[in-house]
Amino acid sequence: MKRFIAKFRGNERGAVTVDWVVIVAGVVSLGVAVMTLIETEATSLATSTSEQIAKGAD
Repeated sequence: MKRFIAKFRGNERGAVTVDWVVIVAGVVSLGVAVMTLIETEATSLATSTSEQIAKGAD
């Protein structure tokens, strides 16, 4: 049993996969946070731009 545990602890296969999953989760979380912060301002700017275009078309 001690040999099995020592072998299991020494095996690092899959560690890179775990690293990549953590990195990707961080990038996705950062993207969601940024979109949440700028969503309101982007919508307001789009509405304002649309109104200006509509006024210019008259």
